[in-house]
Amino acid sequence: MCGIVGYVGPGMGSHPLDVVMEGLARLEYRGYDSAGVALVGDGSLFSEKRAGKLVNLQEALARDDVPDARTAIGHTRWATHGGPTDENAHPHRGGTEGKLAVVHNGILENFHALKQELDADGVEFTSETDTEVAGHLLAAAFERTGDLTRAMQDVVVRLEGAFTLLAVHADQPDKVVAARRNSPLVIGLGDGENFLGSDVAAFIGYTKQAVELDQDQIVTITARGYEVRGFDGTPAEGRPYEVTWDAAAAEKSGFDTFMEKEIHDQPQAIADTLLGRTDATGQLILDELRIDEERLRGVERITVVACGTASYAGMVAKYAIEQWTRIPVEIALAHEFRYSDPVVDARTLVVSISQSGETADTAMAVRYARSLGGLTVSICNTHGATIPRESDAVLYTHAGPEIAVASTKAFLAQITACYVLGLYLAQLRGTDEHAAKARELMGELNEVPEKIGALLTEMDRVEEIARFMADTRAVLFLGRHVGYPIAMEGALKLKELAYIHAEGFAAGELKHGPIALIEPGQPVFIVVPGPDAPNELHKKVVSNIQEIRARGARTLVIAQEGDQDVVPFADEVIRVPRTSPLLQPLLTVVPLQVFALHLSTAKGLDVDQPRNLAKSVTVE
Repeated sequence: MCGIVGYVGPGMGSHPLDVVMEGLARLEYRGYDSAGVALVGDGSLFSEKRAGKLVNLQEALARDDVPDARTAIGHTRWATHGGPTDENAHPHRGGTEGKLAVVHNGILENFHALKQELDADGVEFTSETDTEVAGHLLAAAFERTGDLTRAMQDVVVRLEGAFTLLAVHADQPDKVVAARRNSPLVIGLGDGENFLGSDVAAFIGYTKQAVELDQDQIVTITARGYEVRGFDGTPAEGRPYEVTWDAAAAEKSGFDTFMEKEIHDQPQAIADTLLGRTDATGQLILDELRIDEERLRGVERITVVACGTASYAGMVAKYAIEQWTRIPVEIALAHEFRYSDPVVDARTLVVSISQSGETADTAMAVRYARSLGGLTVSICNTHGATIPRESDAVLYTHAGPEIAVASTKAFLAQITACYVLGLYLAQLRGTDEHAAKARELMGELNEVPEKIGALLTEMDRVEEIARFMADTRAVLFLGRHVGYPIAMEGALKLKELAYIHAEGFAAGELKHGPIALIEPGQPVFIVVPGPDAPNELHKKVVSNIQEIRARGARTLVIAQEGDQDVVPFADEVIRVPRTSPLLQPLLTVVPLQVFALHLSTAKGLDVDQPRNLAKSVTVE
């Protein structure tokens, strides 16, 4: 949620505005309902902001007499305190002369008490936001200190909650000062110019050199460099790193939408997540974990904490990890985990899954797990993000930037990384036989990208079905075993993108209530395990298809190539390549992604930016 961009360059001109506007455009995927910028020249501050999409701000700027500047900040806002109006959009000015401007991501939990204090001093407010409180506090602190960095230090120690603040002042036109607590912020290092952003997408068109920050740190950027300090003023060091993708990776590359592109990115996302994690003999090597192998061997319980699609990746992984390691695995929604008095100790491995690494609920769950003595591993797609930094170890996925709000390639990369972790634990804890099995499964995993690539060339009928069903009001999804979380993910994609009622059920639950929903014509997707699935799962799901078909359901069956048992009971059969039962989710989810994409498109909806949703949920 909320996109933030900051820039300082070597001289006066229009470049600062261009940089910030480009950065805001690249951050649109995070979700927002208003946007604004502030520019600082020599002794003057200009700002403009508008509710609605970025185009509204662009049109307003086109009508303005925009001055040249050397420093700029920009913001896309997701409304929390106060509705999405021009007045509540950021930046907010502070002080009676309005020389200071501030943008903010997060929530200031004690803003009401601070606002009452400012009210008593006669400060007049022009918005309903908590951010304006910070602006006035910073302006007053600048009046006392004459320095924006010192003013930020004085103010942040009074703030409670999660926040990233960026501020500029007309009297110090050569710097942007920022502070972060439990909210994303990264530095970009250019040639005679420097940047700040909610993530590296904000400045990836200008530099691939970035610096990650820790919690409770203040950074001051100028055209010459940057300085990092703790909230108490103690000098600190950021951690430089190089971004491994470029601006082209965040473009549509000829596809109509980012989501469509990212669905087609999935073979490469899986291949890149597997790359370099085995040696020449096929043995798994995860040096990046940097956890003592004996401690990993001693793990007695695994808890996966995640939200939304990431939690379904964890559910898929549960079946595989328990089978391979015989370690019990629990899936906990991160926003429930720390309120449920969880059982966590030194022999508990807590695996967090988050594409952005900034999901507030998941970050809080990780901190709580560590406070209980648990061992924490993050599965994350974003280098330098908060969750991997605060975990004992990280296993990065390498899916590249995911711009569409509805997750696709990150989901498959997360499942892949979970499989790698599970097989590594099995290898550590097992015998030579276990190690050989791990090598065999890794070999099969390496074949999956090619199979997905082939599957994506055969989605014409799925697209036709989606267009035909554009007026459908409800869709049900059924699955068993690893197909159950895929059914729920299929339903989530449809809810996210098409705004229609969709539910995913464990097929065995049909008789326990959900079968009452079946009426003539009701569309039902059924994820069918392969004929070689254990415990006669295949036969049981075929029986489920017969049950709902007998009651008039329209059955849309996803089945492996060569499975003829489903044909008599299916209105449509969508074929996927054959693979081992536990790897099947990497294939069966693809038609459901394509279906949701094209049904939403047929309804004329915004596929990449669904209503009410943000890519990265950075507030509780």
